[in-house]
Amino acid sequence: MSRAPRGAKRSPTPTSATFPDFPVSPQAPAPPAPGAPDGKPLYLCSPFVEAALVKGNFKTIVMLPKYVDIMEWVAMNIYDFYNNLNEFYGVISECCTNTSCPKMCAGPTLNYTWINQERKSVHLPAPTYIDYVMTWVQNLLEDESVFPTKSGHDFPPSFPATVKHVYRQLLRVFAHIYHSHYAQILHLRSEPHFNSLFAHFLAFGREYELLEMKDVKGAPGAPVGIGALYDKWREMGTVEA
Repeated sequence: MSRAPRGAKRSPTPTSATFPDFPVSPQAPAPPAPGAPDGKPLYLCSPFVEAALVKGNFKTIVMLPKYVDIMEWVAMNIYDFYNNLNEFYGVISECCTNTSCPKMCAGPTLNYTWINQERKSVHLPAPTYIDYVMTWVQNLLEDESVFPTKSGHDFPPSFPATVKHVYRQLLRVFAHIYHSHYAQILHLRSEPHFNSLFAHFLAFGREYELLEMKDVKGAPGAPVGIGALYDKWREMGTVEA
């Protein structure tokens, strides 16, 4: 099983190679995302919440194929999730600016903070934060010691922990797009594609224990809107049985 050619390298990240956990700050609420008149986010409203390219439960397409190594299967899917999400963000990035998104938010009371080189938690504009995350992931994907592509090279013992870090950060990019830029996704008539990508991402993460539900749903005092989306898709039978 081979992987597709890798894309162009992004600018180097100014942070260290070790990617820490990012604490969540409930301070400075972000502006509410566009939604229905009753205040419900558009991605939870019909017909948008039902829009998908794949009908049925996404669990059926995340199962490990016969004779495929589980590490290789996870690595290949991480590569695909990264590239697809990066393409979506690239399309709507003109709407994600330092002015429109001065903080990396995923809810009216939820902001993610960055740990800088001085080990201090700082707020960053969403486009800067996302660029740092996507740069870090691409650097990992291009590192043969982390994501080996040559026959005879084994995955490192730290690979499962690394993949969980990757998953957590990609989830935050998804969360920001749903919260702040779903109107642009609708304008492009891409909601079936974006919903399908995220449902696939959730189903895969749950199947291989890469996702923590606390990251999906957020803290009690700072819930994440995609947590409600996840619950809705569970009721619909889109993710999990």
